Amino acid sequence: MKARVYLLGLVCLCSACAAPSLRYKTEVNKLTAAGKFAEADALVAAKQRKMYAKQDDVLVCLDRATLLHDAQKPVESDRLLAHAQERMEELYTKSATKAAGQMIINDLTAPYEVGAYEKALTFFYRSMNFLQRHNIIEAAVEARKAVFFLDQLRASKKNGYNDDPFVQYFSSLIFESVGQRSDARIARQNALNAYANLGGLLKVRAPEFSVPANAQDFGEVIVLHYNGLLPLKKNATIQVAWDRIMAIVSTQQENRYSVSPEVSNAIDAGWMGHAVTLSYPVLEPQRYLVASSLVQAGGQTYVTQKVADLAAAAKLDLEERMPGIWFRTASRAVAKQIASEQARQAARSATKEETWGDLAGLVVSIFGAAVEKADTRQWFTLPAEIRMTRLFLTPGTQNIRLLLRDRNGNIVGEHVFENVVVERGGRVFLHARTAR
Repeated sequence: MKARVYLLGLVCLCSACAAPSLRYKTEVNKLTAAGKFAEADALVAAKQRKMYAKQDDVLVCLDRATLLHDAQKPVESDRLLAHAQERMEELYTKSATKAAGQMIINDLTAPYEVGAYEKALTFFYRSMNFLQRHNIIEAAVEARKAVFFLDQLRASKKNGYNDDPFVQYFSSLIFESVGQRSDARIARQNALNAYANLGGLLKVRAPEFSVPANAQDFGEVIVLHYNGLLPLKKNATIQVAWDRIMAIVSTQQENRYSVSPEVSNAIDAGWMGHAVTLSYPVLEPQRYLVASSLVQAGGQTYVTQKVADLAAAAKLDLEERMPGIWFRTASRAVAKQIASEQARQAARSATKEETWGDLAGLVVSIFGAAVEKADTRQWFTLPAEIRMTRLFLTPGTQNIRLLLRDRNGNIVGEHVFENVVVERGGRVFLHARTAR
């Protein structure tokens, strides 16, 4: 009985160190879909200690910053993004020390490793936060940091995600707005190159917007529509059990309402006996109603174009991580199986009893299964896609309507930007978030 209590305690201890659960992410997404961004942020803040490890402060900042940005709180959002960027640089210099725990326990022992596409987006969101505060100079600083990061990425990586077409395109608009024509031209060309080279992987193509010949006589409004829900990472497990004559394979996946995967793993390891647990992350697509959008202003209707597919970027990011994930998972499985066999042999030698040897091996096997968890951490509050259009309107005050369409083209909702001041030769950036 004492042994069972001890094992249960170990399992519960391991469960407390898990990544944000699928159920928690779903709760946050429901509030986001309802447009309750401030409430969603409050939920993340309230669950911070329970759902995030101390070493994952970067991830907390990113998850909250997006929600605060959508809640029209640019100051609070930018404060978190600035801290996240600082911590990313600090963690990068310490990355060599993280391997030991990953090879012995699980990938969650290391701080969250921000994906390249996620880091690129921090510059975009910070730029938008500054634009919302009418600070185009600081927005341009973030745009410059973005293109510098992407230049380094291209130089260090020849294949896969090695540039971000949307962030390049957006940066070119910022450079234009501050009169940096040469930088704008370079960023625009980099964007077109990236759309051409990565469009298939990222499921997006270069946007085509009509710019009137007398554009200087109008004011430009750029509408960014953040749409949908990012696919959520969840835990999937393969358990292999064997004796002298047979092998059993059990596959499980985390769901929203079951017990935590590490508890299930420990239970299965117990009844299977000789077992090896392999856990890995998988992406689960999220359903959402809005598929496209229109913008109406000045008596005209504009169709938004998909300029970034973050769901595709998340999928590509996971695919690029999987070889390393499988290597570490397999290495841990071997190490844990060796530990189980050593415990079994040591107990047999000490007690001269086969039963005690089997029990010792079982205890180590159960504990090994309990600590084996997939790294399901992600910046999950991002939208699935970013849509965009460019409007050239008569100077003055305008009400601009964003019409939301389902996959059949039916209008299922709208968002109104009221009293938008359009200046001759000026440029205004607007954004709206939908997730239902």
